[in-house]
Amino acid sequence: MAMMSRETAWELLNRYNSEEHLIKHALTVEGVMRHFAPLFGGDPDDWGVLGLLHDLDYERWPEEHCIKEQELMREAGVDPVLIRAAASHGFGLVCDVEPQSDMEKTLYTIDELTGLIAAACLMRPSKSVLDIELKSVKKKFKTKGFAAGVDRAVIEDGANRMGMSLDEVIEHTILGMREVADAIGLRGNL
Repeated sequence: MAMMSRETAWELLNRYNSEEHLIKHALTVEGVMRHFAPLFGGDPDDWGVLGLLHDLDYERWPEEHCIKEQELMREAGVDPVLIRAAASHGFGLVCDVEPQSDMEKTLYTIDELTGLIAAACLMRPSKSVLDIELKSVKKKFKTKGFAAGVDRAVIEDGANRMGMSLDEVIEHTILGMREVADAIGLRGNL
């Protein structure tokens, strides 16, 4: 039994968010979390709901990110496991909730990474996640000026916490994004 239905999570997300790029980011993280869940024996529905809700407060309360969302989620009756997991993705950046479960470690790791991969896709002639390769993403990852707002140290720390190589995390994140390419606008012109 899922902690919260996707429909309820979608309504909650849209109650506090209207900016297209934030909705697309939520859908991206949802898709990637759903992809990773079975690798760790997790429930794709719960992991997906977490992906949708992880930035619930960011549009309206960016200065209280990962703090305000805990209050909003409690008010909405969100399971405490998901509330804690959402807060943990801001560990060391905006809060002190350290990622401990596989679900938390995965969210912490892939949140920033999805942004870097999306930016790399948009630089391609195809503008698509469907034909991007690990080596292209790795090259962009090593280029500090590319997607400069992406904290690479968080991604590397997260991969270590997950017990996966950076390459494996990038590969699986690409695969997860491919599964939702249409919803996130990264089918491109293929």
